[in-house]
Amino acid sequence: MRGYGPNPPDPKWPGGAFAAVQFVVNYEEGGENCVLHGDAASEAFLSEVVGAQPWPGMRHWNMESIYEYGARAGFWRLHRMFTEAQVPVTVYGVATALARSPDQVAAMKEAGWEIASHGLRWIDYRAHSEEDERRDLQEAVRLHTEVVGEPPKGLYLGRTSVNSVKLAIEQGGFDWISDTYDDDLPYWLDHDGHGNAAPPQLVIPYTLDANDMRFATPQGFNSGDQFFSYLKDAFDTLYEEGRLGRPAMMSVGLHCRLIGRPGRAASLRRFIDYVKGHEKVWLPRRIDIARHWMEHHPYMAPALRPSRMGRGEFVERFGSIFEHSPWIAERAFALELGPAHDSAAGLHNALARIFRSATEEERLGVLKAHPDLAGKLAAAKRLTPESAKEQASAGLDALTDEERARFTDLNTRYMQKFGFPFIIAVKDNTKESILRAFEKRIENGREEEFATACGQVERIAYLRLKEILPS
Repeated sequence: MRGYGPNPPDPKWPGGAFAAVQFVVNYEEGGENCVLHGDAASEAFLSEVVGAQPWPGMRHWNMESIYEYGARAGFWRLHRMFTEAQVPVTVYGVATALARSPDQVAAMKEAGWEIASHGLRWIDYRAHSEEDERRDLQEAVRLHTEVVGEPPKGLYLGRTSVNSVKLAIEQGGFDWISDTYDDDLPYWLDHDGHGNAAPPQLVIPYTLDANDMRFATPQGFNSGDQFFSYLKDAFDTLYEEGRLGRPAMMSVGLHCRLIGRPGRAASLRRFIDYVKGHEKVWLPRRIDIARHWMEHHPYMAPALRPSRMGRGEFVERFGSIFEHSPWIAERAFALELGPAHDSAAGLHNALARIFRSATEEERLGVLKAHPDLAGKLAAAKRLTPESAKEQASAGLDALTDEERARFTDLNTRYMQKFGFPFIIAVKDNTKESILRAFEKRIENGREEEFATACGQVERIAYLRLKEILPS
């Protein structure tokens, strides 16, 4: 859920491009569900037939004909459009569809298009067993290599199961996979939850919004104007964000049987012309994005990942974040920790949740565990390393006799009134501002000061975490 957080990396697109726009042609025609292919029923997904349902054990002549249009006419319309515009594309090629379309494969190769894998068949894998899906993926790679002449470097299955990404990682050999829709930039997946035997996998997120599939879905596009308008708005937003220093990537998903129809193809041509009318736009294939990312943003493992630690290591490393209170880390370890907690703010939230939900007596114990500012423990050099460093940062380790006497008096009066030491995040303050806060807060009532001190304890914990984890 965290991703790149508030500060995504500069992708450093070639030529300083403000946006990368990547066109995908899904080639599924001939790989769809059909009893002729050994499937249990006819296809019912992404066609002109409104509300189509599978026909068990029967051929659906209209559905077959609609898919066939994509191969016979739609593909060639798109091929002419992109080659004339000199815009390279990535093909998501269903292996069995490619095997039934040798002329189209030859045209893709001649045009320099990337032919990635779109699985063995254009079917839904959500109910398949893991082993059956694994066999299909292996066969998809074998057949793709046989038909195209080289193995696929990328994979987008599309109609996935919960195992699909894991199986792609296990299969190996893919420079990129795209079965996610979760970012505007590529990222490295290091197999959290899948074991760590395989090397990190580059993910280039795909799209279901800037996608002509919405011509065939409820709440979709009714006309080419709607499609063009949506693509234009998406591009304009990304282009402006890139101009302001946050370049990103736009994927456009296309299907031969959908956008290949004349009444829709015109909107795609307008968008291609619109994009090409802008400077500083990169129009790559997905393999080009992958190679660029590998060169400029190679995988770098985080130095510290709390969510991957065992209980003992976690408590040892973070047990002192809340002063002398390892029980907070012990309880936090039992929470649902994940990658979102591998940042300073994320882990702080988990630890603070435990502190906030603790009893008043437990929280009072945390307050009492904090040392006096410039007090006896400091003079005896018995502070924790964290407290010693923090107090030194505000000059509290080098007080004049007058300042020391002032702190001693305030510490004594404060402790007598509240029953716990004065606590403040010294990194946010100077010696002078600490003294001013001390003199102001000593006038508070106990309930108000208890809440204030607890807030400062949380602030101190956050500042400590920021020193060892990314923000």
